[in-house]
Amino acid sequence: MDTIEQPKSLTEQTHDILLNAICSGEFAPGQRLHQDEIAARLQVSRQPVNSAISMLKANGFVEDTGRRGVIVSHISVDQFRAIYEFRSGLEPFAVRLAHDRRPTDAQKQAQDIIRRGWHAVQSHDALSQIEVDFEFHEMIYRWSGNETILQTMRLNWHHIRRSMGVVVRLGVTAEQSWHEHEDIVSGLMEDDVEAAALAMKRHIESAQSKTLGILLQE
Repeated sequence: MDTIEQPKSLTEQTHDILLNAICSGEFAPGQRLHQDEIAARLQVSRQPVNSAISMLKANGFVEDTGRRGVIVSHISVDQFRAIYEFRSGLEPFAVRLAHDRRPTDAQKQAQDIIRRGWHAVQSHDALSQIEVDFEFHEMIYRWSGNETILQTMRLNWHHIRRSMGVVVRLGVTAEQSWHEHEDIVSGLMEDDVEAAALAMKRHIESAQSKTLGILLQE
């Protein structure tokens, strides 16, 4: 039986809107966020805006400058490295769990996401490319049946989205990523779990190398 999802509060909605704007690059690193302007634009009071900004600050997306207001944090190369070091160990492990616990309609789910991933690549829609990429990895996390993996990666993924946004806005193609996604799924569906785990590890390492090179030039 499904549960009833509670509607999001104004603070949660405001947080999600601001976070998406930061991750997409609409709010650039170093840009000052003015609470009054945001409140007027979103047609809410200052209270949910201030609360949302406090949440963003706690997770490292904005920072104080000692003056009125906050600025969007710059992408931390050290944090990026740390997240990808973590992913390179965690995600192959998630693949191994997913192999044993994947649902009966796993192949259909994977085919649907891969189809939408290639459509996003061909349409050159940066936001769609980032979102569908997360959906692919989230699918593996869900198949793993490990709630800790799912929740941990959901938190870290927002920082990953920021770095991915830099890459796709520069016009770097995501074709290689979707070929690698196909290799991961192929290994899982053919019951070659070691091939699937190795494909995931190589995928993470490739993404780290490509993105880090771009971030160091920013």
